[in-house]
Amino acid sequence: MRQAEMSAKVIVDRLGLEVGLSPMVTTGDKQASWSLEERGGKGLFTKELELAVLERRADLAVHSAKDLPTEMPDGLVLAGFLPREDPCDVLVIREDVDVPKVIATGSPRRRAQLSVRFPEVEWIELRGNVETRLLRIAELQEADATVLAAAGLKRLAIANFPGLRFESLPLEQNVPAAGQAAIALQCRSSESDRFLKVCHEATGRAVNLERAVLEAMGGGCHLAMGVHVQDDKLLVYHEKHGSHLVEVTGFSQEESVERAMQSMGLA
Repeated sequence: MRQAEMSAKVIVDRLGLEVGLSPMVTTGDKQASWSLEERGGKGLFTKELELAVLERRADLAVHSAKDLPTEMPDGLVLAGFLPREDPCDVLVIREDVDVPKVIATGSPRRRAQLSVRFPEVEWIELRGNVETRLLRIAELQEADATVLAAAGLKRLAIANFPGLRFESLPLEQNVPAAGQAAIALQCRSSESDRFLKVCHEATGRAVNLERAVLEAMGGGCHLAMGVHVQDDKLLVYHEKHGSHLVEVTGFSQEESVERAMQSMGLA
């Protein structure tokens, strides 16, 4: 909901339109008991929003860009993205723990990259909203630590939490998910020009390249893969091919994808 509120403010400020919010609960939100690692699939957090736009119950869907499948339903396009925030992951660890033995995250990408630092750790999954998960670690001690997106914590105004310490993880060591920290605006194909003034061009170039690399490599919720554009360089992590830094300055999106594939011996 916070993402929708941020988007609405930008639309009001830049386009002068009256905006109404229509909160929706997605399949991913409803199935709090699911393991997303085992039961995850395309569109768990997006299908209901996309259907509302297609059926004209809404004009715009607001998504966390990292949740969006690379394939768009017929009739929908990405109008663009709001300016990206901090893309880093944050290790949230109990203050009384030096080296965590149990870390809660269902993300194969986060597990694979953090396993280099914590090779003996046990991985579990905790579902629920952010505050609930933090309470389960700080007070119930169901795990020693968890990993969250810095941008999500900022949007919720969570800079600290009793009994926990927050450690921002370097991008080079923990490559984020494609689109992480960017808010995506999705609309009907015929209306994409309507929202151009609210979209951030540099974020759009970066996230569209990240999504193109993800698609080319067959990325999805079950694959440990991170892709991030930083300072005209492309950081890529693949569970089978390791981490790579690819220069993309002066290259088209298609050429940059090809260079990323070549760096990992996939082209």
